[in-house]
Amino acid sequence: MRILVIEDEIKTAQFLKRGLTENGFAVDVMHNGCDGLSMALGIDYDLVILDVMLPGMDGWALLSEFRKGKKQTPVIFLTARDRVDDRVKGLHLGADDYLIKPFAFSELLARIHVIRRRGPMQQQDRIIIADLEVDLLSHRVTRAGHIVELTKKEFSLLSLLAQRAGQVLSRTMIAEHIWDINFDSSPHVVDVVIRRIRAKTDDPYSVKLIHTIRGVGYVLEQREE
Repeated sequence: MRILVIEDEIKTAQFLKRGLTENGFAVDVMHNGCDGLSMALGIDYDLVILDVMLPGMDGWALLSEFRKGKKQTPVIFLTARDRVDDRVKGLHLGADDYLIKPFAFSELLARIHVIRRRGPMQQQDRIIIADLEVDLLSHRVTRAGHIVELTKKEFSLLSLLAQRAGQVLSRTMIAEHIWDINFDSSPHVVDVVIRRIRAKTDDPYSVKLIHTIRGVGYVLEQREE
């Protein structure tokens, strides 16, 4: 597995390269956005690890240009920017995961293995699952051709589920991404918003797309009857 690390902090880049190499990965490192984008577009990497604050071109712009180049390579943001809006923005732009600095290398390694097992995610501006369509650019949702009116939080949660379609997301993970809160401090907030989304996108239709995995969380997928 060949990985491109785009990180301007020299010590962090060296740490990542050493750790990943010791775990059997081939690693290239770039220290600015422009050179990183050129490498990412020119070579077929299996994974890109990307910082947000980069000289020349920031990570947001880099990822946007990368996806415009029709590259479906998985991307993990690795950054000190820990605001919820930043995480949601990263996912909307096409990132597969978002890890906050400071981080445990073992956690990064675990996330890499998860991405490796499931393969590249399909990145697109519109996600279509059965008759549900989620437009990530216009924030527009339709079901069976009918517009679904969602609040900002409802759209953020639904789009997170859509981008990870088929993947079970825990309540903790959802709460951290959408509200930047510790799930233990507010155990019902995710369930409440899920119920509101279901009332708008699932209840009026015979085919249900949002499924509860008891004791774990939620998954958005079309299931066989």
